[in-house]
Amino acid sequence: MSEASVTARRGRGGGGAARRAARSVVSFETARFIERNIPNLDILSDEAIEIIEANADQLLEEIGVAFVDNPQALERWKQAGADVRGERVRLPKGLARQLCATAPGRFTQLARNPERSVEIGGRSLVLAPVYGPPFVRDALGGRRYATMEDFRKFVKLAYMSKWLHHSGGTVCEPTDIPVNKRHLDMLLAHMTLSDKPFMGSVTEPSRAQDSVEMCDILFGGLNDRTVMTSLININSPLTFDATMMGALEVYAAANQACIVSPFIVGGAMAPVSVAGTLTQVLAEVLAGVAYSQLIRPGAPVIFGAFVTSIDMNSGAPTFGTPEASQITYGAGQLARRMGLPFRSAGSFNGSKLPDAQAAYETANSLNMGLLAGVNFMLHACGWLEGGLVADFEKFVMDADQLGALHKLAEGVAVDDNAQAMDAIREVGPGGHYLGCAHTQANFKSAFWRSDLFDYKPFETWEDDGARDTVALASVRVDKLLADYQQPALDPAVNEALADYVARKKAGMPDAFS
Repeated sequence: MSEASVTARRGRGGGGAARRAARSVVSFETARFIERNIPNLDILSDEAIEIIEANADQLLEEIGVAFVDNPQALERWKQAGADVRGERVRLPKGLARQLCATAPGRFTQLARNPERSVEIGGRSLVLAPVYGPPFVRDALGGRRYATMEDFRKFVKLAYMSKWLHHSGGTVCEPTDIPVNKRHLDMLLAHMTLSDKPFMGSVTEPSRAQDSVEMCDILFGGLNDRTVMTSLININSPLTFDATMMGALEVYAAANQACIVSPFIVGGAMAPVSVAGTLTQVLAEVLAGVAYSQLIRPGAPVIFGAFVTSIDMNSGAPTFGTPEASQITYGAGQLARRMGLPFRSAGSFNGSKLPDAQAAYETANSLNMGLLAGVNFMLHACGWLEGGLVADFEKFVMDADQLGALHKLAEGVAVDDNAQAMDAIREVGPGGHYLGCAHTQANFKSAFWRSDLFDYKPFETWEDDGARDTVALASVRVDKLLADYQQPALDPAVNEALADYVARKKAGMPDAFS
């Protein structure tokens, strides 16, 4: 246990006062994570699944995977029975699946506000915002490099957004903070400006350790509880680098969840065929999940699949395409066969603006994720320009549309009220339902309604300034930020976190690369 966490617990005499104060602060509604009452879309036949699984096993045994610059990982694999030659690790048939069997099929990620904890796996769907863009965009300032102030605004927007269950991680990359220190500021923002669950840093193993130690302070000791989910990308094809694997080692040892996710642009990092790509995805995930269980059997882990295709004319990635959907649906089936939670999909698009292209591609990607059985959806709102840009207006546009996913996931009710037989009898032939008892009793909750879109008649819309959706979204961004109230946090914990960040920053020179 870290020295900082011990110090934090010594000074928590004000905790009761903080909790009493928290009850007097306005609490903004957050929808509970989704539990699907609809079937998953399975597009692979039993024969196709068997072929892909057999090919993945063959790939691991014959070709293997590379664990680069990580002698400890190579030694762990040797001890587990793998064939290790140089940095190439070949896994005998059945070894990866045997190791993966200890990973849980569902786990709870705790939030500092217990009412906002989430369950990941099974029939659940947890929605988290965009991750990683170095640029931000808004209607007034246009496209620019992201700053720490932008990051804090996005954390506040995620906190205020009803349909987002998760604060995310690197919602944008604050380029005005040194590379070796910005993770501290980002974590502090998630921990203090929101009380939703969040993600840890993976850009260097020591930063993952900082994440664990800061959570130790925030939660008063981890005690094997899972309080972070973190993104571990595989360098496809078939390469596991020391940076990402080092972060995974830290998190798995501390019982923190990792998304093991191949990063694939079809035609560049994987074959152009759907079946070939799924084979590589499965092989990479099997190796990554198995390695997490070598570190700590039972450590929570998520089967990840970030897959898009490439435009063969320009070389640019494309989003919202049929092939990406097919791979995502297929990966969902493979994840369920392994008994693992599944991460994929998001508000993916390649547009430079929050325009019709962005809307079409985003809608395709979001609905695909719902039907594919995704359990953790990173990039659920704010994504623009192939992930290079986090856009403020699109953030609230997407976050609003996530409400439709909640409604679709409910399925179709067939209880007595839903059957509405009394209403049909009351109205009879040729009548209307506007004034009947059933409508009066149900109209407030019967239909999902956007909090953003304009439903006014043309004349009223024109009188109000003929604003398009981006203009309406700009107004909503301003309103949410104006209404934001910081969730209460024990002053002693707040002080201990600030002290940890200050000491860590003071202990190293600035580095911008």
